[in-house]
Amino acid sequence: MFQINCLNPISKVGLENLTTDYKINDNVNEAEGILVRSASMHEMELSEKLLAVARAGAGTNNIPCDKCAEKGIVVFNTPGANANGVKELVLAGMLLASRDIVGGIDWVKENKDDENVAKTAEKAKSKFAGTELAGKKLGIIGLGAIGVKVANAAVHLGMEVYGYDPYLSVNAAWSLSRDVKHVYNVDDIYTSCDFITVHVPLMDSTKHMINKDAINKMKDGVIILNFARDLLVDEAEVLKGIASKKVRKYVSDFANPTTAGQEGCIVMPHLGASTEEAEDNCAKMAVKQMMNYLENGNIINSVNYPACDMGICTKAGRVAVFHKNVANMITKFTACMGEAGINITDMTNKSKGEVAYTMMDIETPVNDAIVEKLNAIDGVFRVRVVK
Repeated sequence: MFQINCLNPISKVGLENLTTDYKINDNVNEAEGILVRSASMHEMELSEKLLAVARAGAGTNNIPCDKCAEKGIVVFNTPGANANGVKELVLAGMLLASRDIVGGIDWVKENKDDENVAKTAEKAKSKFAGTELAGKKLGIIGLGAIGVKVANAAVHLGMEVYGYDPYLSVNAAWSLSRDVKHVYNVDDIYTSCDFITVHVPLMDSTKHMINKDAINKMKDGVIILNFARDLLVDEAEVLKGIASKKVRKYVSDFANPTTAGQEGCIVMPHLGASTEEAEDNCAKMAVKQMMNYLENGNIINSVNYPACDMGICTKAGRVAVFHKNVANMITKFTACMGEAGINITDMTNKSKGEVAYTMMDIETPVNDAIVEKLNAIDGVFRVRVVK
C-alpha cells in the first residue's frame, strides 16, 4: 500500500480517485508520495522513502526540484489544469484596468447615504470613464496553456492580438486562433501593444524580463498585466513608469509591499487559480499522474525528469533507474542484467538536461543483489523496483 501525505488541503474530488492501494498518512516521513499546493518544501528533510511530489498547480518554486532530482524523486506539476480560471481573471484584469470600475464602486460605497445618489452619480461618473478593449492591441508573452486561452478569448473580444513564444509547442500552435499574429521578437510587443500580459515560467533567464529597458520601449499609457509570477516584473521600475505616465496601470495577482496600495496598481491576492473548478482539476491531474508513476513508473508532466511512458507492465518485472545523462550508462545497466541471466524484453531511456531516466521490463524479477549492483554504478542516483 502506498502512503500519501498532503502538505496542503487537496480537493476531495482529486483524492477520491485514490484506490484502496493508497492511504493518506499524516506523517510526511512515512510517505512515498506528497501532494502539495503552496507549502514550501525547501527546508524539509526529504525522506528516503519519498518517491514523488505532485504539485496541484503549475508553479514549482516552492519545491526543491534539483535536490529532488539528485535523490531520484520525481516532481510533477499540472500545467493547463487551472488555465481557464487564470484566463478569466486576466480578462477581468484588463477590464478593471481599462475602465475605472473599482473607483466607481468605491464612489458608490462612499455615497451610500446620499438619498439622491442616482442623480449625483450621473454627474460624478465622468471621473471613472475609461476605454474599451475592442480594437486595442494585446501582446501576450508566452503561449502556453494559459497564454493560448487568453489570446483566443481576446480575439473574440475584438482585440488585435500578438503572441510571442520562441518555444511554441505543436499542441499550442494547433489550439491558437488563426487571427493571433505570431511575432518573433519580443520588442515588437513592447513597442506596439496597448496591453501586455506575461505568461512564462520564472527562471533565471526570465526574472525581471519586464524591466526598465523593456518599459522604455513600450507605448505611453501601456497597461501591464502579470498573472504568472511577481518576479518576472521589476515592479520598482513599473512604479516609476506609473509616476511618469508611461504606464497607465499595472495589474498583478501577487500582493507584496512594493505594489500593494500603490497608485496605478490593481493588486489581487493570488486569485488566478482560486476557483472550485481549477482546484478540482489540479487535484485530479496531480493524483492521476502520481498514481501512474507509483504503479507503473511512467512520468508525465515532470519538471525535473523527462517524460517517459511504457504503459502498464505485463512482464514479470520493471526496474527504473535515475541517473546522470552521460555516456555508457545503458551499456552498464544491460551488462548488469546480462550477468545475472535476466532478459530485458523492453527498455526506454529519456534525458532532460543533466539527468536521465531508464526503464527496463524484464522476464524475471530482480533481487536485492542486482539492485545493489545497479546502485553502485557511478552516476546512478536511485534504482526503483516498480514491479
